[in-house]
Amino acid sequence: MGRAVVWLVPAATAGAVSGLVVSAPSTSGLLGFVTIHLTLLVALGLAVAWDLGRAASEPWFLHLSPMARGAATAASIVAMTTGVVALVTLASSAALRYEPSMQFLQLLSALDIAWVTAATFVGLSWLWSRRAGVGAAVGVAALCVWSIWNYLRIVGFASDGGWIVDGAALFRHVLPYDTAAAAIAVTTLVLGARARGLRRSTAA
Repeated sequence: MGRAVVWLVPAATAGAVSGLVVSAPSTSGLLGFVTIHLTLLVALGLAVAWDLGRAASEPWFLHLSPMARGAATAASIVAMTTGVVALVTLASSAALRYEPSMQFLQLLSALDIAWVTAATFVGLSWLWSRRAGVGAAVGVAALCVWSIWNYLRIVGFASDGGWIVDGAALFRHVLPYDTAAAAIAVTTLVLGARARGLRRSTAA
């Protein structure tokens, strides 16, 4: 928890004061601005997951069995990473003066991508290597960011820069990629936690 706070305080502070330097443009140029902002939030999440994953090389939850310990550690890393990204997204989106519905979309997008990215990274790191975890996490994150960019490119923005909710477009351009990313994340996390638990059991 302490390592997550170390990330949260400076990142949230930077997000909160970002509006003093720059603010979201009108509908012209908003697509690129939102995409860059979301990409930075996703990069923050991956950096937090990397750091927490490194800390988890030392055993956590020693009172649990090796298998349960792996699952609890993985869930903790994903939850803390997602929490940090959520708070930084809230602070920075408000500071950048997005329209309220756009703030909500940015929060939903950042949360969704943060958890699948963290889960994929942790799972593949424990299953194969941290390099494999980073590569897979970046791939999943890029796919998810692209799907949001593509949706906004097709649907556009409201006249005030708000989010236009188009259910058909969401089902066509976003949800299939979200579902695939979630499946990858859950599968790799379960397999990685199981592999880590088996190694711990054998070592014990």
